[in-house]
Amino acid sequence: MKVDQEVTEEDIVKLYRQFYETAAFTHYVDRDLDLKQVVNTNKALVHVEKIDDKLLITSVIDNLLKGASGQALQNMNLMFGLDEHAGLDLKPSAF
Repeated sequence: MKVDQEVTEEDIVKLYRQFYETAAFTHYVDRDLDLKQVVNTNKALVHVEKIDDKLLITSVIDNLLKGASGQALQNMNLMFGLDEHAGLDLKPSAF
């Protein structure tokens, strides 16, 4: 994405942090992303980096959980008024 505005990377990071601060499973992280950070979890991690006038936005999820069954369970929890985390507080496996 090309950034046509004069905006600092710090301002962009602040916007992302504010947007995701109340999200149950989506988090902004300052360091580069690695798939190992989300394997066997329902987390989605987002990272933003400004390079010249371009914005590099990266994200990672575990496709089997956040991308499928975990997302379905999260949606069901919301539909039935349950705690959004019910059944989804999983620990990542170590490599």
